[in-house]
Amino acid sequence: MTQITEFILLGFGDLHGLQFLLFGVFLVIYVVTLMGNIVILIVVSADHSLHTPMYFFLGHFSFLEIGYITTIEPMMLRTLLSAHVPISFPGCACQFYFFAALVATECFFLAVMSYDRYIAICNPLHYSSIMDYSGCLQLAGASWVAGFLAPNLLMVFIFQSKFCTDNEINHFFCDLKPIMKLACTDTQVAEMTSFICMSLFAFGPFMLTLASYTYIISTILRIPSTSGKQRAFSTCSSHLTVVSLYYGMLGIVYGFPLGPQHEDLLKLLSLLYTVLTPALNPIIYTVRNKDVKVALRKLVQ
Repeated sequence: MTQITEFILLGFGDLHGLQFLLFGVFLVIYVVTLMGNIVILIVVSADHSLHTPMYFFLGHFSFLEIGYITTIEPMMLRTLLSAHVPISFPGCACQFYFFAALVATECFFLAVMSYDRYIAICNPLHYSSIMDYSGCLQLAGASWVAGFLAPNLLMVFIFQSKFCTDNEINHFFCDLKPIMKLACTDTQVAEMTSFICMSLFAFGPFMLTLASYTYIISTILRIPSTSGKQRAFSTCSSHLTVVSLYYGMLGIVYGFPLGPQHEDLLKLLSLLYTVLTPALNPIIYTVRNKDVKVALRKLVQ
């Protein structure tokens, strides 16, 4: 058996002349998403009124999103122009590693941001002592380190498998399920490792986020005045929207078993959380956030 040295990304196959139109649309989405996150980074850095824990984490989140979309979307754009895009074996492993690491890091940051809102709303008197500069640095550093350690064991079991027959990946990037499908050795250990990693590094942060918002909503409902409830909810509504979108898309793609007959559906769903969700996040954090809108207006003036 000959070990293959490269994979072929099939992308979206024959689009019957629509590939140039879709390439233009997705290129615009990519550039707008990139610029939106860069603008958030500039605004958060430039305006001293936004030098708070919430916007400190938002800056890290925007930086993470830039890396996330840059890992996936340039290759996806190539597959729109050519139905068979070669990618080397190390290149595929590298793309999958950074994709998996950034997904895990995003899960941790969403949990950290929800914890920040929990302290602000449920324990406001101790907020400044708990979420001081040192505490924020430790939470951010732990999220980055844990996220980039998360896929290491999975990488060992997946890319040490033998790929000796078909090398065509029916996807627009090196994702977990399409890669494991091509292995010609037993993948039970890799599948079990994948399940454990998803449980620890995706479902674990999700449960922490869910617990934080359970306490937040319970506290908000006990506020006597309507204006107080609205003010408290407005501080976490943007983040709650992003959490719902992100975990909703992630759960649909990786939480439900999809057979070979659903490969095209898997690619379509993958577009939602690799292209659409990152494009919506900067809009949600600017349009629905009064502080960011005020700071952006001041910066433009």
